[in-house]
Amino acid sequence: MPAGLLALAIGGFGIGLTEFVIMGLLPEVAADFAVNEAAAGWFISGYALSVVVGALLVTAAVTSLPRKPVLMALLVLFIAGNFLSAIADSYAAMLLGRVIAALCHGAFFGIGSVVAASLVPAHKKAGAIAIMFTGLTAANVLGVPFGTFLGQNLGWRSTFWAITVIGVIALLGIAFLVPSTAAAAPSGGLRTELGAFASGQIWLSIIVTILGFGGMFGAFTYIAFTLTEVSGFDAGLVPWLLVLFGAGLFVGNFAGGKGADRALDKSLVIILAGLVVVLIFFALTATSPVATVFSLALMGGFGFATVPGLQTRVMKFACSAPTLASGANIGAFNLGNAMGAWVGGLTISMGLGYTSPIWAGAIITAAALAVMLVAASAVVKSSSRNGGVTETAAAATVDVEAVSEHSATEQALGENAAVR
Repeated sequence: MPAGLLALAIGGFGIGLTEFVIMGLLPEVAADFAVNEAAAGWFISGYALSVVVGALLVTAAVTSLPRKPVLMALLVLFIAGNFLSAIADSYAAMLLGRVIAALCHGAFFGIGSVVAASLVPAHKKAGAIAIMFTGLTAANVLGVPFGTFLGQNLGWRSTFWAITVIGVIALLGIAFLVPSTAAAAPSGGLRTELGAFASGQIWLSIIVTILGFGGMFGAFTYIAFTLTEVSGFDAGLVPWLLVLFGAGLFVGNFAGGKGADRALDKSLVIILAGLVVVLIFFALTATSPVATVFSLALMGGFGFATVPGLQTRVMKFACSAPTLASGANIGAFNLGNAMGAWVGGLTISMGLGYTSPIWAGAIITAAALAVMLVAASAVVKSSSRNGGVTETAAAATVDVEAVSEHSATEQALGENAAVR
């Protein structure tokens, strides 16, 4: 495994930690700043909205710059945001720190996906992206429980100090472990990057991302109520059950990457169909604690298994201008989170019970599956008409880039020889 992937994963771990750990520390933070739950909730929703903005605007602003320095600059932004959160003496300062940290989120994962894919051969690209996202899943499995424990025992600020240190480690890792050649500047500018959105397949992929992730997080957002009010678990067991969900994310991420490298569209169709079945099973058996345990792990596994494949798919159809499209898809994941949470909350407010978000999640995911089937069918038809050109376009792009690099190297050697 290239060492640069480890550095990217550490960055993903820190970003995942700062996104999710606040949920376990919200009561302490709210009490410290003397605000109610609704106001404290903006530390979460404000972060999510800033991720979407950053994924588009920040990525667009840096598309023509070398990727390694950009990744390092994004981590400096991340460190600054969490440092500000750690020393914040007011609600406004804390919220500003959250927004600053969030602005790097989408751009880091979007550009990081492109860099991760460039570190490995073409047939291992989805697996490389999965390794980078391992940091995000590890943040859910290990980081959030530990961060919550740290914050509850040493004060919530200690957690943000720890995240700041993780950011510094990730910054040093990228500086020394990510090769500059793998993270060089893209050949085109913003116009080229925007031109990639002319592909209908990119828009279909983004829609699948919004609906697929929205379905899972619509069910997950209110899972604590489902576990305690429907399944009958004690509230003290909820954090440990969420660790089980996180373990599912971890396994699903790796499995999804492997499947996407073998058969991209086929694996996504199977995963989304599996998630629909899991959500329906969960909704029907939520009154059984044993069935709920299995459903939680499977929901995490199938839900996150889509991430490497969807990210790879967007980059594939963006061809030689994948940076902005990759960032936009990261924003789509967060947009799906917000949409799913809103729909799930709406079903509860309508008096449909605490299993209703799971049913809503199953319906939303079924819509994602339908869009994915349309997208996959269009690829097959286009490939048949063009003699397989569509399916091999990404590989051809890689070959052209390799030839260009070889030519540039030969030219440089010739110039050096002439000087001597």
